[in-house]
Amino acid sequence: MKEFRIKWVKGHVEVFDAAGRFLFSADTEQEALDDLEELSAA
Repeated sequence: MKEFRIKWVKGHVEVFDAAGRFLFSADTEQEALDDLEELSAA
């Protein structure tokens, strides 16, 4: 995954792609980064 945005929303983070489409949510920014890494490896 090349470009993404992580945004804090009410105690969790939401991850969006470069076009602004919602991808997934996570409890922490680190968890989101780990999930992004897994997605890019797949």
